[in-house]
Amino acid sequence: MLCKFLKYNYIPSCFLFNLKIERICCLDSSFLKKNTMKITRKRALKNLSGLATLSFMGLPTVSSGNNEIEPLSQRINHSVCEWCFNQFELEELCEFAKNIGISSIDLLTPDQWATAQKYDLTCAMAYGSQMGIVNGFSDPQNHENLLKEYKASFPKAAGAGLKNVICFSGNRNGLSDAAGLEVCAKGLDPVVKLAEKHNIVLTMELLNSKVDHHDYLCDHTEWGVALVDKLSSPNFKLLYDIYHMQIMEGDVIATVQKRKDYISHYHTAGVPGRNEIDETQELYYPAIMKAIADTGFTGHVAQEFIPKQQDALASLKKGIEICDI
Repeated sequence: MLCKFLKYNYIPSCFLFNLKIERICCLDSSFLKKNTMKITRKRALKNLSGLATLSFMGLPTVSSGNNEIEPLSQRINHSVCEWCFNQFELEELCEFAKNIGISSIDLLTPDQWATAQKYDLTCAMAYGSQMGIVNGFSDPQNHENLLKEYKASFPKAAGAGLKNVICFSGNRNGLSDAAGLEVCAKGLDPVVKLAEKHNIVLTMELLNSKVDHHDYLCDHTEWGVALVDKLSSPNFKLLYDIYHMQIMEGDVIATVQKRKDYISHYHTAGVPGRNEIDETQELYYPAIMKAIADTGFTGHVAQEFIPKQQDALASLKKGIEICDI
């Protein structure tokens, strides 16, 4: 019964978590104590095993509301980033996504791809390295390991029918824009050649260095464009994260129109706060989606907001409806 309860109900903030920093407060039968751990339902179940019942706590439910959705327009191919909804098992997220017209789950590791494919979903932007955001191509000491990891992951991605694999510049660490460009290009060149061999598009994400990723190097569209031009390969492009670039430079629609040929993928989130993309934030996503569709873009747009509403899946559904122009 406890497993079933945790599967279908929201755990209150007195002992659950902030998804972004992966902290959880564990409820003990005698007192509350804080521990830092990765959020999984298995761990939550273990931490709550001493409780005979949870009904006295009056826990609110997370129903996903009406799971049905009007047929989508097909002008936008929809995806969702798994990490934003990792309070749900991947199978649950896949099933819900499939039911509302989403065709991809973003940012999955190779061991997760088969689960998405089980639900006839792709992974439109896949992980190919475990080195993370900070340890990217801006540091020459990372180049050998990055090449090794991508050399191993590209054949797997190609074998799974995937097209886009993510990469990161890493932090600036005192480098000028010009010096950082040279270092990144040197490290990326052999990796991009491997991507060409396997028909993979290696895609560098644009992130903000103002709020979320201090000192990140690839923090402006034009710097990313210059890197794409320097590598001069159709197998290296940019992930334009609308949330991050609104924070850094704004002018989203004009940038999408001007730099459409440099972009292989898009992410969304509300500004400020990185939460729902509804009327509680400053971006008007229907107009942005129309601009993207009007460029002839045929890739995916992935929801990457952290839901703050109690019904997280209803928030996801609403995000898809907002972006379905």
